[in-house]
Amino acid sequence: MNSSRSNSVLVTGGRGFVGRAVVKLLQRTGNKVIAVDRNALSEGPELEGCEEIACDLGDAAQLRAVFERERVEGIIHLAAILPTAAQRNPQLATQVNVQGSVNVLEMAREFNVRRVVFGSSLSVYGTYSADHTVSELDRAAPEDLYAAAKLYVEQLGTAYRECHSIGFVSLRIGRVVGPGARSATSAWRSEIFELLKVSYPAEILLPYRACETILVLHVEDVAAMLLTLLRASRTEHTIYNAPCRSILVGDLKRVVEDLNSNITVTPGDEVPAGNPQALDFSRFQNEFNFEIVPIFDRLRRAAGK
Repeated sequence: MNSSRSNSVLVTGGRGFVGRAVVKLLQRTGNKVIAVDRNALSEGPELEGCEEIACDLGDAAQLRAVFERERVEGIIHLAAILPTAAQRNPQLATQVNVQGSVNVLEMAREFNVRRVVFGSSLSVYGTYSADHTVSELDRAAPEDLYAAAKLYVEQLGTAYRECHSIGFVSLRIGRVVGPGARSATSAWRSEIFELLKVSYPAEILLPYRACETILVLHVEDVAAMLLTLLRASRTEHTIYNAPCRSILVGDLKRVVEDLNSNITVTPGDEVPAGNPQALDFSRFQNEFNFEIVPIFDRLRRAAGK
């Protein structure tokens, strides 16, 4: 391997919602970025300013070729088949979410990568009532294939950390909102930002009842948290809850409608399931002195208010 090559940060799932935000932040902070994705160069515009490589993480040979070309200092591992698609195609979900992660960790071991930051999910906890504030010490009880794979990869990464001294650390992320999500099943996560300045009548459908509480965080905050873990000289723990605050669905409706009277936000009849509703994120906040921008403040800024 050519040791003269500059160190790079590898972002798996670089074309995803969080992946794109991570790539942009890494570029702004002066990192050389390699973005790998199964859909690289085949969907949408190129990611500017970084090297994009089409790579199936489930194919160890394809992934090895990436590491043989570049000296990778750190990995932010975000590639995954998302919950709805995972339930529809469990074989593909296992190939990408589990075997792909095994291959990433094996490459990190073999090529002496300093840190692997894993984008996990609060869904590993399963359903908790709104009156229970969930910390990293609470039991994990995933309720679908996606969450079960996240928990397995956390345990796998912990084993690599202990057996092979891989700098593995996991961030458990909640519902991510912000412009550009391109989600067919949760369009509201982007629409609450993208429609704020419309001059025509628009409706945003929220799946949950107005009385329900949900945990949300902005995609830019998620990117900043992942980069914080990547750059930390050391981490006290292997697993961290991503700082995010609970909001009432009815309050989200009120704030968005107040910001633009052309918008109608229509709550549904669902009860939040598969995720906590209240979160203790003091472990991350205290260790890294990290503060998030409240979602309602971000909405007001996006609306120019």
